[in-house]
Amino acid sequence: MFSWGVISVGRKTRLPVGVDDFKELVQGNFLTVDKTRFIKELLDDSAKVTLITRPRRFGKSMAMSMLNYFFTLEDAEENRGLFAGTDIERAGEKYMQEQGQWPVVLLSLKDIKPLTYESMTTQIGFVLQKAYDEHRYLLDCNFLDEEKYKYYKNVLYGEATVDELQSSLGNLLDFLQRYHGRPVILLIDEYDAPIQAAWSAPNSYYDEAIAFMRTFLTSALKGNTSLRFGVLTGVLRIAKESIFSALNNLEVSTVVRGKYADSFGFTPEETAKMAKDLGREDKISELREWYDGYIFSGCELYNPWSVVNYFASGCITDIFWLNTSGNGIIAELVSHAREADTKKLIKLFQGEVLSISVNEGVIYTDIYSDPDALYTMLLTTGYLKSVETTLVEGEFLCKVKIPNREVRVVYRREILKRFSKGIGRSDLAETLEYLLAGDGEEFAQGLGRYLENIASFHDTAERESFYHGFVLGILAWLVPQYRVVSNREAGYGRFDLGIFPRETGIPGIVMEFKVADSEDTLAETARQALAQIEEKDYLAEFRAQGVEAVWCYGVAFCGKKVWLAYDG
Repeated sequence: MFSWGVISVGRKTRLPVGVDDFKELVQGNFLTVDKTRFIKELLDDSAKVTLITRPRRFGKSMAMSMLNYFFTLEDAEENRGLFAGTDIERAGEKYMQEQGQWPVVLLSLKDIKPLTYESMTTQIGFVLQKAYDEHRYLLDCNFLDEEKYKYYKNVLYGEATVDELQSSLGNLLDFLQRYHGRPVILLIDEYDAPIQAAWSAPNSYYDEAIAFMRTFLTSALKGNTSLRFGVLTGVLRIAKESIFSALNNLEVSTVVRGKYADSFGFTPEETAKMAKDLGREDKISELREWYDGYIFSGCELYNPWSVVNYFASGCITDIFWLNTSGNGIIAELVSHAREADTKKLIKLFQGEVLSISVNEGVIYTDIYSDPDALYTMLLTTGYLKSVETTLVEGEFLCKVKIPNREVRVVYRREILKRFSKGIGRSDLAETLEYLLAGDGEEFAQGLGRYLENIASFHDTAERESFYHGFVLGILAWLVPQYRVVSNREAGYGRFDLGIFPRETGIPGIVMEFKVADSEDTLAETARQALAQIEEKDYLAEFRAQGVEAVWCYGVAFCGKKVWLAYDG
């Protein structure tokens, strides 16, 4: 039993949306997806420290809760009943003899989202206060000497210094090991949440956060004889800053490689069984289109959060997973998009495949200088999936695409947000309707309004590259009804933008852009662009695809001014 479940009450079915406590699910007699084989795999692996990176809301917190209830000394006999009839019990006594035998420290950092470094250390202090309070019995038995007693109380009552906080986790493991006479299991959920918060803060304190977390984690994980084993979950493997460089026996499982592939998320078989148990087998096709498509180490998986919310909403499709947290990484990509990035976004948005080099040891600041680092983050955080992974001389090369319809929606939102500032969606829809109908005059007016709202002198200084990316961005609205193609060879050259209808009998559109030297030459420059469409026979590609009618637009830009010459 692991991730989600249902209770049948008469004709009603209740799903525990948002419940991530294993005991609560089991004692509620929920129909659950059994993921307890994760415990067996973890014990068989025998790694000293295991780091598992998965997108948010894929069951990481539930997995950590399950491990806690299985291994902890506290209430061991009662907790044993939670695993009755599960895969781990069926695995045999070799594994069940580990149940209830170890002191456990479970920390969750997922809610730490401070805006300043001082706030981060304060919030981590609160987490440590809770952990120290759970083992308050260490104060009541004259076990600690005077110095350690004072230190323990400093952490417990929120009076510890930053230096004391940095060593507090390692010290707690030491106290517990000496008290119980056996090493401690350490579980840290969403270890990298404070680091992401530091990176995305208005006044970034990324370097300070990295320095703190490095000492905080290595005090507990590096050469600590008080540690039986540790399991950390997160979204990214933060490696370049040497957070984990001192750990020689770190086992890493990511979305690209590693073990435990099916321990997070629902497999197609598990999803089909849930649908059958709920009497909604008729919804499998819709579920697959919207919430399937993730591939972790070659294993196909559904988004568990979205699947459960879909059933809970009466099988009405919606954007569930993407509304649980910010879309900062995609927003960052779009806000810094160059023309090449915009083309890649549109390509992905239309369901096409992009080839990238994957560096799993990325850092957040790399996304400004290394496009592959950014796409690695999108892959790791669940906004892309790898449909083919190849290891070449120690480097992973992946062919990636958007996993499903739910995720595609957020790309559309963020692309349009970037390229339609100050303009309502209804206005954008109206402007593009003019484009599709061949009404060049009205389309030019709408395009001009957009340009005035989003363009700066710096943008327009990049000339045609900016204008190309700008128009390409707002055309995201037309996907998937149309296929938007950029810089495609046709006839005797390359057109700038082509819009191909996916249904027969609907006109296509070809656009050629030019930058005028001055506003006085806008009209003539637009006519030159239109003439180039005919001279280079850009319509050849449309004829080849069976598109008979094509609207032709020659578009000239100068600063924030635009002029269209058109023909149909």
